[in-house]
Amino acid sequence: MKQRKKLKILAVCIPTALLILLAVYFGTYYHADATAEKALQGNSAVKVSQISQGGYLFDGPSDDTAVIFYPGAKVETSAYAPLLLQIAEQDADVYLLDMPLHMAFFGINKADRIRENDENDYRHWYMAGHSLGAAMAASYAASHLSEYRGLILLAGYPPKDLHADDFSLLSVYGSEDMDPAMMQKKSQNRPEDYTESVISGGNHAQFGNYGIQKGDGTARISAEEQQKQAVKAIHDYLRKQNRKSGAKVSGKNERSASKTEDSCDPFTIHTSLHFYNRFRVS
Repeated sequence: MKQRKKLKILAVCIPTALLILLAVYFGTYYHADATAEKALQGNSAVKVSQISQGGYLFDGPSDDTAVIFYPGAKVETSAYAPLLLQIAEQDADVYLLDMPLHMAFFGINKADRIRENDENDYRHWYMAGHSLGAAMAASYAASHLSEYRGLILLAGYPPKDLHADDFSLLSVYGSEDMDPAMMQKKSQNRPEDYTESVISGGNHAQFGNYGIQKGDGTARISAEEQQKQAVKAIHDYLRKQNRKSGAKVSGKNERSASKTEDSCDPFTIHTSLHFYNRFRVS
């Protein structure tokens, strides 16, 4: 009888303890700073609003180009507002998406919810993301290549094959990133139309506004300067891609019938753990 009682107690306590540990594990994340919170107010050129899909729309002057952005692992969504506000001021509307538990691994297909809206009739669509968000945006794009003009990776690499006609890739990272060699991983997955921009003095975290990240390299430039250079690289990339004559661009009614792979496939899990172990919160 005593043995049964102990087993019953363990059966209750162990799952409870695991749930508490998971809550603590995923409940700890990097918070956006005051600069990011201010950027959410928008400006005279860009209106920033919360969207029903979870996240924010940076609605600027562009009426034909949109970027869907996945945040980095365990980083508050709004931390990317200063960077994306600048992109929206001149080049593209930007959808910044919330991720479950601040992990893009759990929301890899969330871009579908933006594209399903019939009012979003942009001509040029791009995926983008930072760190783990970049890797998950790349994994998603690999299954939707005909629907997007290209992909923008900030401090990330493409885990899956991105070769397709009229698909392009821009990789931007800092010279002082905690692991610059990681940006060269899976180089065989890059499409033929590939552009790389290395920001001298930049590090991993300063694409967002969430403070110092554990294990990151020491930046030799400010976050403001790093984001300014990133915006310039993205600006040049988007203008080049959108101006290409004869480029095939899928509209809202030309969506691919391909199905995104489940976010829990072993390869995606491995990639997520790789990023998380390197960039986790202390």
